[in-house]
Amino acid sequence: MQTDLSRLPKPADRRLAVRVTPDALRQIRGGHPWVYDQSITSVSHRGRPGDLAVVFDEHRSFAAIGLWDPDSPIRLKVLHLGKPTPIDPAFWRLRVSEAVEWRRGLMESGDNTGMRLIHGENDRLPGLVLDVYSGVAVIKIYSSAWLAHLATVVSVVAEVVAPDSLVLRTSRSVARRLPEWLPQGSALIGPKPVEPVMFVENGLNFEAHPLTGQKTGHFLDQRDNRLMVRDLSSGRRVLDVFSCTGGFSVHAAAGGAREVCSVDLSRSAVDAAKRNMGHNRALARVAACRHEAITGDAFEVMAAMADRGEKYGVVIVDPPSFAQRQSSVPAALNAYRRLTGLALDLLEDGGTLVQASCSSRVTEEDFHQQIRSVARSRRVRLDERARTTHCRDHPIGFPHGAYLKALFAEVHHDH
Repeated sequence: MQTDLSRLPKPADRRLAVRVTPDALRQIRGGHPWVYDQSITSVSHRGRPGDLAVVFDEHRSFAAIGLWDPDSPIRLKVLHLGKPTPIDPAFWRLRVSEAVEWRRGLMESGDNTGMRLIHGENDRLPGLVLDVYSGVAVIKIYSSAWLAHLATVVSVVAEVVAPDSLVLRTSRSVARRLPEWLPQGSALIGPKPVEPVMFVENGLNFEAHPLTGQKTGHFLDQRDNRLMVRDLSSGRRVLDVFSCTGGFSVHAAAGGAREVCSVDLSRSAVDAAKRNMGHNRALARVAACRHEAITGDAFEVMAAMADRGEKYGVVIVDPPSFAQRQSSVPAALNAYRRLTGLALDLLEDGGTLVQASCSSRVTEEDFHQQIRSVARSRRVRLDERARTTHCRDHPIGFPHGAYLKALFAEVHHDH
């Protein structure tokens, strides 16, 4: 049953007037979408989540306008900068239409029916994500400021995207502030979908769980990297650690891998990987591939494999973010180093290492440096084949938006 969003609070008519530090003003003018609480020097009055806040410069001129979020250290999410503009249904329609148009080529290719249509800050809609799986769309909000604008945004999505269903997901912090009548998974357009929802990625069949799955039901950002793995897997043994629901595993099998091993700590993710492999058994290459799925800690499983002397032609290491906060970065880099060493132990001479990081706090240079450092210490030569970042539907609009980085390298052991 579709949810009536008219019951949500509306933003106040009165806008907040905000002054910020000179450094924050420079960053806003440079396109940074976040204003932290400690950067605010004055505010005209006490605002509610979702109220519109105008940033004025030192000359009392308009600098930017954004969503006020008193519940978050990121106190203001910038929507627009430069000259004043009304934040009305026409504004939201333009922003959503621009984001969808950017993905037009991907949408029309026919090879992908699962994609990200709105990528938050990077599409100038900070804290809001819209993913679609065939006819089922998922809107995920990461700031309670969006609740006051949700009814308008949903009406725009209905007009511009026209999904069969649209369901609501939120971050944990926002979930605590949802009214009882608007729980996670509420249907905002059309009927609540029956899980799983089938969609196509690079011509292969996958299931998404938009009501219960991680993020919005599937990790869409590795689509291009999975296609690269498909192209280099023919005839090889492939190890996919942190395999989640088997995106890389299925692509490797479709590329002609003779054997694929998927490893993940989550039993439900491993079971989904098995099902996703099954969804593609009509393909001769997938049917011919032996698939082993292991539920376990990646570090422990890889160490045990190395002790047994196992070797693979491709090892994929795609862990979750190890650096949820800046203080976690040294431990994250140490974890990446351990994983690199384990992967090198398991790769045959001439095999391919595929290692990724999805933490924006780990810089691209630090990520690649730690891989090279481990290789040198192991007397392993890495012939880099590619360094990749985001696929087209996950554009980078500001420095912190560049979270994904991956390395494809051929491994040669010095003897």
